[in-house]
Amino acid sequence: MPGRVAPGAVTPPRPEPPSASWLRFHDLLPESFEPLGGDVSPRTYARARRADGTVVIVASYPEHQRDVFHRFLATTELFENAELRVPKIFASDEEELRMVLEDVGAQTLYELSPRPWAERLPHYLHAADLARRIGELPAAEVHDLNPVLDGAALRRELDQTRDRFWRPQGLLSKPLETRFEAFLDTLCEHIDQEPRCPNHRDYMVRNLVPIPSEGPNQLAILDHQDLRLAPASYDLASLLNDSHFPPSEIEAAILARVLPKDADLLSYRRCAVQRTLKAIGTFAAFAHRGFPKHLPLIPPTLGRCLEQMEQLPEGEGLVGELRGAVVGVDTDR
Repeated sequence: MPGRVAPGAVTPPRPEPPSASWLRFHDLLPESFEPLGGDVSPRTYARARRADGTVVIVASYPEHQRDVFHRFLATTELFENAELRVPKIFASDEEELRMVLEDVGAQTLYELSPRPWAERLPHYLHAADLARRIGELPAAEVHDLNPVLDGAALRRELDQTRDRFWRPQGLLSKPLETRFEAFLDTLCEHIDQEPRCPNHRDYMVRNLVPIPSEGPNQLAILDHQDLRLAPASYDLASLLNDSHFPPSEIEAAILARVLPKDADLLSYRRCAVQRTLKAIGTFAAFAHRGFPKHLPLIPPTLGRCLEQMEQLPEGEGLVGELRGAVVGVDTDR
């Protein structure tokens, strides 16, 4: 079951920390090296202090992520050229596969959740504007960084949700699963017809860091190495439908500002359904691998998915059955 840690699941091996000589070469105090807690990513991070007192982040990549290392360098340059705020790279070592990065802060937009929505709305409006600016990056330079996020790729992502959540939980009858799978085919076919532009790919609140010292709503963008061409509404759908869910009036205010056309709104909602379903599968897969901390996010994410789905013409007649099937869903089973 997705709520159960997989038998024998272990924390992935951590790479060796940099040698004291490597740290000193990069003007870092060895005694200040402090590994940071990670998640499921094979990359690891640590804080370290320079002789002048500046705190930085040391990012370490395993050998099999050498291409990710290079993509991060490339996407950092693209974002900086467009004056999009990302952590500065102070040094990179291709042989060691390590980088010394600016520490933009430990509190992401996700950690601001206890604050009233009235206080968070300016951050979300700014984040939505940044998503628009990401979409204006040169498509030709983005094209070869990562595979295009097309309808077929979006549909494949939902197989994990079926295999790690729907079926293990035993939530759907065979007839309902068949109709739901047909709906997903149609959904991704519609999304595939939308225009494509550069997208961050994982543009959500845990990858956005407020920097109050640089302005009341300034945000730094993290983990941008998966930048690729994708449906134009994808990043916005990720921002408003992954981990945190603005209430309908806040969502409407943001969408009214950035999505003036009805057709764009329909595209946004389709991307939101796909993104929420993908997130459910990701959270369940994390738990299967021994990382269950995101399981409490599954019920609200499922609820958000159904809210968006019932506003789609192709979802009519199916949402009610799905709601009945998932009543009282327990991710700890």
